[in-house]
Amino acid sequence: MIKKNILEYKGYHTTIEFDAETYTLRGKIEGINDFVNFESNDPKAIEEEFHTAVDDYLEFCKEVGKEPDKEYKGTFNVRIDPDLHKKLAVLASKNGESLNATVERAIQTYVGETVVTNTELQQTIRVLSFALATQRIYNKEYPEQIMPESKIIPFSGHASSNIKMSYQETRS
Repeated sequence: MIKKNILEYKGYHTTIEFDAETYTLRGKIEGINDFVNFESNDPKAIEEEFHTAVDDYLEFCKEVGKEPDKEYKGTFNVRIDPDLHKKLAVLASKNGESLNATVERAIQTYVGETVVTNTELQQTIRVLSFALATQRIYNKEYPEQIMPESKIIPFSGHASSNIKMSYQETRS
C-alpha cells in the first residue's frame, strides 16, 4: 500500500495523521531531533501549515544561531534476532566487508536500489569480455585466432537487439 499522506518541503518530510476525536489533521517534521509539529482542521490547508512549520523552524534556528537538524543522518540502532545478527556477521566476513556495509547493501536491495557486489561485477566483466570477443569474431578482426576452422555467417536483426550468431564449420 502506498501512503499518500506524506509531504515533502525543503528537504523535510512529514506524515499527516487524522485525529478522529477532534477531526484534526496533525503532523510533525520527521527524522530530526527537534520537535516541530503543526495541525489544521482544514484538509486543504494542512500542506501550507507544514510549509509554515518548516519555514518557522529554519527561521528560529537562524535567529538563535543553531544549525537546523538534517533529516536522517544515516545512523540508527536496529534490534534483531541474535541468530540473524550472527548470519549477517558471518556473511559480511565471507564477503570481506563490514557488518554495516552488509546491512546497507541489504537495505538498498529492499528499497529497490541497484546494488552490485564484487562477484556480480566480476561476472559482468566476464560477460562483457565474451561479448567483445564475439564482436571481434563477427567483425572478422581476429577470426583465425579464436575459431580458425570457422566461417562466420551473418545474422539478421538490428544491432541493439539480442545478437544471435551461428557459424558453419568448413571441414571437408
